[in-house]
Order: sequence, then structure tokens, then C-alpha cells
Amino acid sequence: MSDSSPVTVWVFLGQGAQWPSGVFRTRERAESWIKTGELTGMITEYPLDTGVYDWAIEHGHFQPRAAHQQTPSFVGRFTTAQQEHFHYTDGNPD
Repeated sequence: MSDSSPVTVWVFLGQGAQWPSGVFRTRERAESWIKTGELTGMITEYPLDTGVYDWAIEHGHFQPRAAHQQTPSFVGRFTTAQQEHFHYTDGNPD
């Protein structure tokens, strides 16, 4: 039995939102939902089964250089522009 689960997912965060409002297996599904709802915000591709902090280090996008960059509060809030992401206004790509 093969595992056909995605290695990444696309997460939608609406403009001004604190929490995501949609998670999708494909960018196409995310964009269809955004278009239908005429939504403003962004989608970001996230790796499954790993944190973004660890993913960024593993792929050479980040290297901690100070002690505070290894603290739980830093790791828990970590994001990187190296993740694939797209912005939308009223359902249309920017």
C-alpha cells in the first residue's frame, strides 16, 4: 500500500486574521476556495511532520547565530520568506 499523502499543505491566512481559516492539499484547491469566496490574504506552503524552524535549518535557509534564536519562544514563532507563498486581494492573485 503506497502512501499518497501530501508532503506539504497550503495554509490560508486571511488579512488581519490571527489564525488560519483553511488548509489544503494543493495550491489549486486553495486558490479555487479563495476565488469563490473573494478572499483577501495569503497562502503559504508548509511541510508536514516537521516544524518550519527545523525545515529552514535542514534546507539551509536559516542558521541560528545567537542563543535567543534557539529558545522555545523563538522557535514557536519562527517563519521564513523561503516558504512558497502567494498573496490575494478579493479572490485575485496580487
